[in-house]
Amino acid sequence: MSAVLPERPAKRRPAIVRGLSTLGQAILSNRKATVGAVLLIICIVMAAVPNLIAPGDPNAENFMPGQGPSADNWLGTTSYGQDIFAQFVWGARDSLIIAVVAGLLSTVLSAIIGVAAGYLGGMADGLLSMMTDVFLVIPAFPLVIVLAAYSKSGGNGMIIAVLVLTGWSYGARQLRAQVLSLRHREFLTAARLRGERSWRIITHEILPNMISLLVANFLGASVYAILTAAGLQFIGLGNINANSWGTMLYWAQNNEALQAGIPLWAIVPGLGIATLGGAFALLNYAFDEISNPVLKPARRKKRSKRGAPS
Repeated sequence: MSAVLPERPAKRRPAIVRGLSTLGQAILSNRKATVGAVLLIICIVMAAVPNLIAPGDPNAENFMPGQGPSADNWLGTTSYGQDIFAQFVWGARDSLIIAVVAGLLSTVLSAIIGVAAGYLGGMADGLLSMMTDVFLVIPAFPLVIVLAAYSKSGGNGMIIAVLVLTGWSYGARQLRAQVLSLRHREFLTAARLRGERSWRIITHEILPNMISLLVANFLGASVYAILTAAGLQFIGLGNINANSWGTMLYWAQNNEALQAGIPLWAIVPGLGIATLGGAFALLNYAFDEISNPVLKPARRKKRSKRGAPS
């Protein structure tokens, strides 16, 4: 008589795998988020391997100036004889780096200040909230221009620093409100009774429950960084010789591209900025669905009504 071996319990997937799986399902189940992911992947490919898509130096003046689209120059040439398509492809890298780095650093600063204010309470909350309110009421773009003008030679590092300094306050206010709603939950009370330190409670108990909100803040900060950085580069702040979509707009405006019959020199980088910003904004729909479960049944009902026979 053979012994019956007990069934082995199914292995639980790591938290990061479960999180990525949930994120993937949310993106694939939402058409707008799927479109955003596709657009972002296209921008990432251009930024990662521009030399494979448009080989050579994008600033090389190898062609006749002011030419329209042709087999050799798909989007035409600039007033200096540079290939517009090559500049567009190579410009994706700087624009994406500024968006991601500035968005990430803004989110980190928002999390540090917002979570600390909400969890610590008392005088710490009062001081941090007052600092957040000050940055919220200051007009952001004029401050950005003033700061960038005083450090004009700093290049991308300066632009990122200015964007982080002016872009963290809104996210900090949101995260503080979320922490206040979690502060008296049972799992946090149990962690305090176990004698866990504040930093461990914040990193192991609070932040894992705010992942979707943190990512949503990152996406929002990235959109702000894309548009503001392009605005700064368009008016000539930062390194005007860098390869980015903002500097393409700067040179197109300086050379009156629209009046000179080279509209693609100005239109194409503008479409690139809009596409990258739109990709981050559309991806936010997936995180809205994760952080707000009420949206799921509502969308399913709409789909079922559309598919129901009349």
